[in-house]
Amino acid sequence: MRGDPMKIFERALRWDCASPAALIRGHFGRSMSLVALALLLAASRGAQGAQPAPKASKPAAKTPTKASTPAVKPVLEPKAIDLLKAASSRLAAARSMSFTAVVSYESPSRLGPPLIYTTKSEVTVQRPDKLRVITLGDGPAHEFYYDGKVMTAFAPAENLVAVDDAPSTIDAALKAAYDSAAIYFPFSDLIVADPYKDIADGLKDAFYIGQSSVVGGTTTDIVAYGNDAVFVQIWIGAEDKLPRMVRAVYGNDPSQLRHQLEVSNWQIDPAVSADVFASSKSATAMRIKFARPDPQLPPAVKPPAKGKPAKTK
Repeated sequence: MRGDPMKIFERALRWDCASPAALIRGHFGRSMSLVALALLLAASRGAQGAQPAPKASKPAAKTPTKASTPAVKPVLEPKAIDLLKAASSRLAAARSMSFTAVVSYESPSRLGPPLIYTTKSEVTVQRPDKLRVITLGDGPAHEFYYDGKVMTAFAPAENLVAVDDAPSTIDAALKAAYDSAAIYFPFSDLIVADPYKDIADGLKDAFYIGQSSVVGGTTTDIVAYGNDAVFVQIWIGAEDKLPRMVRAVYGNDPSQLRHQLEVSNWQIDPAVSADVFASSKSATAMRIKFARPDPQLPPAVKPPAKGKPAKTK
């Protein structure tokens, strides 16, 4: 449930955190409250001036300090584990599948409260070695194709394309895309060969919450689970065992920002044409290399020593 930064496609998004009108309204509201408070205090002082001073009262007795709440013990409820396994098995058994993934993630604003950004991806999978992801959203559109031999990342608006050799499985291709260009899909846990393996790794808590008839337009079972890195809440179709929504908060995030994935338009084992996993438009695009967005120094340049300012001419 992380973002998918792609240097070759990424543009900086500049969002105004609040309009001037909103800031003025907020300031005016606070000013009016202060004026009202000052008038009340003045009236109170005038009334007190005509009355004798009250006798000193005894200091109030100290309220006993409440005992700290005991830590909640980790629990792995069998019902929660069974639901997670059932959803994972349904996904792993599919030879092909397609779905729509809407990802919403929070990002800090200049005012403090987080802003929310959203992407929408149309995903097509054919096991064991084919994947297509067409993404639109609050940033540049991008397309990703993998046909078992080659992976292609295409930016249609910029008409740029990166093409590279790829491993022979979806799992390995996902890792190669991340290692070479920091391409990450928040729904990757749904398309790997063994979804439950990633859930079970370090799992400390899993409990059943109840049912919902609101999410995904169907009845879902709600499960929460987590490990030292992340806490997740997932809504799983009660009948078809397909995930409809996932929410995650990462343990090492001091702001506790939320990441949400909504999954719809599920198709399990549809017939998929081979040409789905390639783009004819990208054939005429300008070729560039896959590259990570991390800042990299040229090979011959050494970083300055710690604590020493860079020399200026």
